[in-house]
Amino acid sequence: MRRFALGMMTSAALMAGLASQVQASSKDYSKSTKTDLVTKIMGNKSYQVYSSLRLEEVTKKVKTKTKEKKKYTVKKKEWKFGKKLTVSADFRYAHVQSKSYKVKDGKRYYYIYVNGRPVGYVNEKAFALSKANVVSQVSLVNNQYDSVGFNAEDAINYVTDQHGSLVDNDSVEISCKSAKLNISDTGYVSSRKAGTAVLTFKYGKAKATSKLTVRGDAKEGISSAGVTPVKTDLPKIETWSARDRASSHKHWATKSARDRASSHKYWATNMSGNAKGADIETIFYHPAVLSAPGSSNLEAKVSSAVQGIDFYDNDLVTSNLDLGQADNWEARGHMVYYNMRKVKEYNWQLIPSKMLSFNTWLSYIKNIKVSPYMKLGHGQSVGSTKKYVYVLANWNRSNNWSNSQELIRVKKSTMEIDKIWTFKVWNGSAKYPRIFLNADVIDDNTLLALFHNAYKHRYEYWKISRSGDSFKAKEVGATGSDLISNSAEVQGFVWNSAYDVYYIAFNDYLFKIGAGLDGKTDAGKLLNYYKFDTGRREFEGLSSYGPELYLNLNHPTETLKVNHITK
Repeated sequence: MRRFALGMMTSAALMAGLASQVQASSKDYSKSTKTDLVTKIMGNKSYQVYSSLRLEEVTKKVKTKTKEKKKYTVKKKEWKFGKKLTVSADFRYAHVQSKSYKVKDGKRYYYIYVNGRPVGYVNEKAFALSKANVVSQVSLVNNQYDSVGFNAEDAINYVTDQHGSLVDNDSVEISCKSAKLNISDTGYVSSRKAGTAVLTFKYGKAKATSKLTVRGDAKEGISSAGVTPVKTDLPKIETWSARDRASSHKHWATKSARDRASSHKYWATNMSGNAKGADIETIFYHPAVLSAPGSSNLEAKVSSAVQGIDFYDNDLVTSNLDLGQADNWEARGHMVYYNMRKVKEYNWQLIPSKMLSFNTWLSYIKNIKVSPYMKLGHGQSVGSTKKYVYVLANWNRSNNWSNSQELIRVKKSTMEIDKIWTFKVWNGSAKYPRIFLNADVIDDNTLLALFHNAYKHRYEYWKISRSGDSFKAKEVGATGSDLISNSAEVQGFVWNSAYDVYYIAFNDYLFKIGAGLDGKTDAGKLLNYYKFDTGRREFEGLSSYGPELYLNLNHPTETLKVNHITK
């Protein structure tokens, strides 16, 4: 993968350039100019959005310049706007795309799709033209055993060309100015020695810089996994493979959204054999997709493949993994924010369609924010606070477990990344690293993380605390069991603060473990487990806010509230 394609343009940018040359030599603007479907980035200025833009025949009276000044009529074609729909500011944090434009009075007007729905025309000045938006600060842990380093592309929120179209990250020129640190020809900065650097990102007239620091303490993150695990007497518990789930719910793809606009409820059998030991019930259906049909390039498609969720009050955030990146250890996608105060029944799943009236649809759009295309990793280590969303962007196919772990902070107000840290956790030395694929951010300085020690058949619970830009790790509990005997992957992990317990989700199992953080419960003790009859619909992410517990199911993607389990 190239990181330094100097002067290289995306196909969309090339086509746009050719189109502008054609327009400069021709006055026949009677047809739309088509390009590839591209992602557009909205700017800070607001422009009118119109339902249509058509050439219409008009009749005008013209006076001669002779002494008689005779009047006569002529017919000509002029561009006419349709109905005023709204202003572009309403789409500032939406996913906007376009594949055609028209020229009126020398100005381009693009036909836009917003969160998958075709909308209308807007002046291209509504977009962020030749703009580079990057993370201002990156802080890396000193890790001499990290064989990869930091991918400088992770610091890019977005870069646009002269027409406001998103530029592929591989086309951005990245350079590093530092006396101690260097950037490789593949775009990675080593974290093996301390130092500072200024990263410069450039594409055409778009330019931005980011300050990168490799911290000085090489011993940071070295700890001890010395907690004695609580022994657990469990019967042999197996679950189905994730590969088996697709066939059981293929029929959902053929049902219309209207057919799915009712609540699901699933019961669970608990550890004592109670067939109604808990239940889960639908509270929210996710949009099937938030991008236009034909969105084939990676940055353009906002999928419904939700991997992780988190609630904070009435804010719901999700990590939507790009399925084209599923086998990439640097897997990417988008994060989506929903203001749940504005939910009406299950209508949000209709957002990409025209089944909602425009005004109803617009009221929903104003309460959704889609992040730029960003690194997500496994996507199930998601947490949020009042102002920020966090994702621990690790991936379970990493080849080197001694590599550093990347924590990304996203502003809720813009859903753009504003800070990146890396940290490491070692049990004594680099020979025994701890990589966390599931974690719960509980405040702006603390996360609780889960590690499965398959060799010793136990789960470890770690508290990772940040002070400034430095991180300390402490093992705070352990469970002496694999829980699921056939090595199924964990699909969600969360700490419930009201009852001081952990929940660990597998395909259709939910385990309740004592956290012991308040000193009242044995840390790591199995308290209960629940098997839900979901018809092989896979759990994807857990969240807790106050006493409430939520989980996500796919096929279709929906969030459900868990009842009768936290008491």
